[in-house]
Amino acid sequence: MLFACKGVMTVRTKQGVWVVPPMRAVWIPAGTPHSVAMSGRVSMRTLYFLPGLCRVGRGQCMVMNVSPLLKELILHACKYPKLNTRVPTEKRIIEIIVDQFKVVESIPLQLPQPKDSRALRVTKMLSAGTADHKTLDRLCKDSGASKRTIQRLFLEETKMTFGKWRQQLRLLRAMQLLAAGEKVTTAALEAGYNSSSAFISMFRKQLGTTPARYMRIGIDRDHL
Repeated sequence: MLFACKGVMTVRTKQGVWVVPPMRAVWIPAGTPHSVAMSGRVSMRTLYFLPGLCRVGRGQCMVMNVSPLLKELILHACKYPKLNTRVPTEKRIIEIIVDQFKVVESIPLQLPQPKDSRALRVTKMLSAGTADHKTLDRLCKDSGASKRTIQRLFLEETKMTFGKWRQQLRLLRAMQLLAAGEKVTTAALEAGYNSSSAFISMFRKQLGTTPARYMRIGIDRDHL
């Protein structure tokens, strides 16, 4: 489990991309090759669990909210080189953390990746930021596949429509830019939104609050 005390992390696996804002965490199942990139100044903590000790995310990566209690438990656990279940006080820490995992809320901050090479060509063009304003017809032409084929592949392999996938990519990219210190308007435009109001509206729809308030949570809790 990777916990972002400050800043934003981006975790990548073959299955997709997960963006982890401040005061949130990402669960990574055992044996999952992954990379972690930082946006802005980042302070993080990592907890490793023996396979089978707890089940989170149904065998998949998952970004989760971290309550103030879970935050303190993570920070406290990191003071130990290793927690031992044979030591009563340490066993209780493990048990409480595992109990907390049973009630954590997942956050829709993932971007699943298709497997088909034609759909992957489309995702690479969009992820590189070189095709933000290209229409789907143009993207399909550049990828060597029909519009119907690309739409079908995205729905089958990512469980998202192409439009929803592109929308999610813009949201995650804007969040990374905000973490790097960009203003809301700059982050919105660079991520491909037509205006900051369109970005704020989408952000509120997805995460229930404005970008400024959401990114501020990590700062406010850090000073409690």
